[in-house]
Amino acid sequence: MPDLTESAIVARLRGAGCVFAEDEAALLLEAATNPEQLEDMVQRRVDGLPLEQILGWAEFAGLRVLIEPGVFVPRRRTEFMVELATEFAQDRAVVLDLCCGSGAVGAAIFALNPAIDLFAADIESAAVQCARRNLAGKGQVFEGDLFEPLPGSIKGRVDILTCNAPYVPTDEIRLMPPEARLYEPNVTLDGGADGLDIQRRVAAEAKRWLAPGGHLFIESSERQAPETAKAFRNNGLTARIEHDDERGGTVVIGTRPIEP
Repeated sequence: MPDLTESAIVARLRGAGCVFAEDEAALLLEAATNPEQLEDMVQRRVDGLPLEQILGWAEFAGLRVLIEPGVFVPRRRTEFMVELATEFAQDRAVVLDLCCGSGAVGAAIFALNPAIDLFAADIESAAVQCARRNLAGKGQVFEGDLFEPLPGSIKGRVDILTCNAPYVPTDEIRLMPPEARLYEPNVTLDGGADGLDIQRRVAAEAKRWLAPGGHLFIESSERQAPETAKAFRNNGLTARIEHDDERGGTVVIGTRPIEP
């Protein structure tokens, strides 16, 4: 059995390129119930598996969100979208999270206001199963392509629509860290030639699903955000761009006008 002291684990993780080796070693030591399991977890991390998939959870917006193998790991920058959306989460607000992945965004908004009516959807089966675990007793999760599987009863009634759609340009996926491009589904990363294919599809349909005065929140990159905002305006929404320097988060906010 290899040396499983904390210092030895830190050295192995650091040698594998883990930037936060000390923090990761502490989490693995806490999670393992025996030396054999610890060695297996350390080796999987050294091999490049995302830490969150090894632990079975990710920390997001103060929550421990369940993460299963093959499911997109929520990024800290996405907490910014949660904070912006929650400003509008009044009691009985209808909240829809598209491309929901593990359900982290919906879970975080619900934690801040459990009086919302929460719906979520994703095209990826493993993500839907994971989201249903995270949103059990909180909201309904549907499997399918964007708006397609959603109940017609919420059409035109959505107050808050959040979407962390894939926005990495196809040719740039190869530049991503191995733990993302090798262990997260390509459908959760690939946004098409310029990264905005899915965002444009969401923008094209959003006005039909939003309530008058309802808001659409889409995470983007600082470079892509002006084009995302353009897609909003081309589809009848107002648009503004918000950026969080600390976490590197960029969110484009669209609003359905209240027409006379």
